[in-house]
Amino acid sequence: MVILLIVLLLFGAKKLPELARGMGRAVKEFSAARDEIERGLSHSDPGGAVDAKPLDTKADLPSAR
Repeated sequence: MVILLIVLLLFGAKKLPELARGMGRAVKEFSAARDEIERGLSHSDPGGAVDAKPLDTKADLPSAR
């Protein structure tokens, strides 16, 4: 309630609908981008993934002699 009162005092009653529309558009755009990324990740090729295994530093790396 206090935050709403502060926003009303800072921007005025005439600007509030415009600010609310802008925030709504931003949230909608963010949600659409998030959904697009999630779809891209779920449709990625599972066979193309690289096996992640920890390196055995003594066996996999060349010696620094």
